[in-house]
Amino acid sequence: MLTLIKNGEVYAPHYLGKKDILLVDSKIGYIREFIELPNNFVPISVIDASERIVAPGFIDAHVHIIGGGGEGGFKTRTPELMLTDLTTAGITTVVGLLGTDGTTRRMESLLAKANGLEGEGVTCFIHTGSYQLPVRTITNKIEEDIIFIDKIIGVGEIAIADHRSSEPTVDEIAKVATAARNGGILAGKAGLVEIHVGDGKDKLSLLEKVVKQTNVPISHFHPTHINRNEELFMAGIEYAKNGGYIDLTTSTVPQYLEEGEVKCSKALKLMLDAGVPLENITFSSDGQGSLPAFNENGELIGLDVGKVSSLYKEVRDAVINDGVSLEAALQVITLNPANVLKLSHKGRIEAGTDADIVLLDKETLEIATVISKGKVMVNNKVPIVKGTFE
Repeated sequence: MLTLIKNGEVYAPHYLGKKDILLVDSKIGYIREFIELPNNFVPISVIDASERIVAPGFIDAHVHIIGGGGEGGFKTRTPELMLTDLTTAGITTVVGLLGTDGTTRRMESLLAKANGLEGEGVTCFIHTGSYQLPVRTITNKIEEDIIFIDKIIGVGEIAIADHRSSEPTVDEIAKVATAARNGGILAGKAGLVEIHVGDGKDKLSLLEKVVKQTNVPISHFHPTHINRNEELFMAGIEYAKNGGYIDLTTSTVPQYLEEGEVKCSKALKLMLDAGVPLENITFSSDGQGSLPAFNENGELIGLDVGKVSSLYKEVRDAVINDGVSLEAALQVITLNPANVLKLSHKGRIEAGTDADIVLLDKETLEIATVISKGKVMVNNKVPIVKGTFE
């Protein structure tokens, strides 16, 4: 199957200017100034991108694909993710994980859902474990999960600075990180540790102690929800300046923003202005995760659901409302997470990489067309491939 994208303004995510791109089955074959459509050749599908910006498919590195929540009892368990939730949001690669509930939500179900989404047309990886330690795995060992199960690329999300965590110690986090690191080295994977950071007063201090007291490098952790309050946000700036990765969560509700959460688009601008290296910043949606509100006694008083659609919305807001360049804004949902997750075939428009492409309207920057592994999933804002039960 051949697809030729003509006359698009390409952000790879670095700006390349106007190019033609030939997709060969599921891969990017050629990128040229001009590719002539041959006569008397095999069928080639042509997409006119003359009014479009061509960007890499988006990566959402933190999604509760089988649902999450449950902080208010069984009736508050959030629903599973559907294929078009992803594709209409421009997301062609997703990383699934468990959260608060590692008991009724199982790793086996997470793996099955990941395989299901892959079969429906997107790329899906997962992390082993959930909020609490010891880590719940499929094989009973972190290393073996990462080595033997293709879709498992790391561990998490493990909670720190949160009343729902298991209050892990420096030694416990270090042992998890070294197991994940060894598994990743042996399997050629990231072996990343995804860290949920709550609004506790200890903020990122546990990770800082691990890095200071052990041989685990700071780059082996991917702490998320760093924009949940101003104090944590400022701590995140210093953490990133010291070489750490930080992840900003795009899903939110008005109450969180009123209580001091830093809106993602604004947070990106502030971090760049503060001197944080762009390559150390990622966005993720926390999609299908619950957005619980607790009172000062830790009692649930409200609940909402994270949306994967928030991922690109915050990128677009960063460009339109906060003055971040499109090249920089796209990087936090394409190249940066691909590098953090060690997915060299994702997050970039280069010959030989996966044919994951998003076409944006030049005027509005809205998502128009989405291609996943060479297949058109969304055409002119209409999903043309739907999930099995959609």
